[in-house]
Amino acid sequence: MEPVYRTLIGLARVSFLVQGLKFTVTGAENIPATGGAVIAINHTGYTEFIYAHIPARKHKRYIRYMAKKDVFDNPVSGPLMRALRHIEVDRQAGADSYRNAVAALRDGELVGVYPEATISRSFELKEFKSGTARMAIEAQVPIIPVVTWGGQRVWTKGHPRRLGRTNTPISVAVGAPIPPDLPTGELTARLKAAMQALLDQVQRDYEHEPGSYWVPARLGGTAPTLEQANVLDLAEARERSRRARHN
Repeated sequence: MEPVYRTLIGLARVSFLVQGLKFTVTGAENIPATGGAVIAINHTGYTEFIYAHIPARKHKRYIRYMAKKDVFDNPVSGPLMRALRHIEVDRQAGADSYRNAVAALRDGELVGVYPEATISRSFELKEFKSGTARMAIEAQVPIIPVVTWGGQRVWTKGHPRRLGRTNTPISVAVGAPIPPDLPTGELTARLKAAMQALLDQVQRDYEHEPGSYWVPARLGGTAPTLEQANVLDLAEARERSRRARHN
């Protein structure tokens, strides 16, 4: 029993009703009923971690998300994150974060990660980091690919939040478990291919509004292309580095 997590899930369900969010969930049976697994999620906004948890509840399971140290340092969110047994990611002590995640996987937990590391402004899959595959291989657990779509309409980078009653459709698709039976690079490529196939699937069944900011350029939207988004990300990273040097 996890009363804090259960309470938050209940509050999330209430918020879904208030917002009028309409969920389509496929592949929930691919979430293992027991044992550890890495839950790999695409990253188009700030709410995927909430939506990706829905299929895990088929077996009444909880996901322990890897989250930035800043969230744990906050006096409000920090105690909550620790109560939920999420995993702190400190870029200055990355090895510790990695070891904690592997230990959780070996203990039979579901560990949620974003292989892209940061939000995709283009809403396309960015380059994947190797950490997801490395954790799965070391812990000898499967990777479960999960794609959410539509959440970028609720809250994403560079655009206002839309947390009122928007009646937004949200798609969540879970792919077949990927065993950790390949070298890191090949396993990462296999994961990305699986998530791209899931993304294509949910996009085919989703009604996109031509010219909308939340629609990828290749589907007629005004979101930047992946190449344009990479340029924006690089500029932002350089600005963060500049500010850090002057603080």
